[in-house]
Amino acid sequence: MSDTPDTIVLIHGFWVTPRSWEHWVTHYQAKGFQVLTPTYPGLEGEVEAINADPSPLETLTAPQIIEHLSAVLDTLPKPPVIMGHSAGGAFTQVLLDRGYGASAVVFNSAPTEGVKVTPFSQLRSTFPVLKNPANRHRAVGFTFDQWNYAFTNTFDEPTARALYERYAIPAAGGILWDSVLANLLPGPQAIAVDYHNDRRAPLLFVSGSEDHIMPPSVQRANAAHYRGDTITEVELQEGYAHLLPAQQGWQDIADHALDWALRHAR
Repeated sequence: MSDTPDTIVLIHGFWVTPRSWEHWVTHYQAKGFQVLTPTYPGLEGEVEAINADPSPLETLTAPQIIEHLSAVLDTLPKPPVIMGHSAGGAFTQVLLDRGYGASAVVFNSAPTEGVKVTPFSQLRSTFPVLKNPANRHRAVGFTFDQWNYAFTNTFDEPTARALYERYAIPAAGGILWDSVLANLLPGPQAIAVDYHNDRRAPLLFVSGSEDHIMPPSVQRANAAHYRGDTITEVELQEGYAHLLPAQQGWQDIADHALDWALRHAR
């Protein structure tokens, strides 16, 4: 059996579902890969059903998500390529640290624990959740204007509105609050990784230059925390907003990411 990965696992972020990867799934399947898009536990329904009843998000935790994703990866006969967007990028980093994956690419990744860079645009993007401590126990959605600032600030308005209707769901306020508090609490928290782990698979950060919620400075700071000898690289994609997987030109980025992942797979 060839050691070359034949499976790609796409991990979505907050405020969206696996539907946000829909075009990448068919794109990679056409190249002969098995493509998996695991969602978070309790969110197996479609966008419309989740918006009608977002209550599973109220008690969702990061450890539950990581355990669920790990169980999916445990079923695979050999290590896959893992790709994560936004919060999915942070979960991807945790999975790599735990020995999963042949290689990984993260797009506009949320940071792992210890990354303290917080640009103003990030604070503004997450303010709808963090403005009220009671949101730790709520599912918190974005209005269109909030979504457009955080996700689609470089898109034309009709496209942004269409994507909002197709992809947007609330986020688990508790996980976002926990991520903020993680750097203030003693000991490693849920999204902690060993930045000196030489056994983890190679990792590429892809950062959109116009991203508001996870700006390039966050990606650079996250990557700079890795001190081991394993490959860690950062690339900037000019003109791209946070919802990079749905922005015009995504095919070139998808192809480049896959080429990088296959060349560095181990």
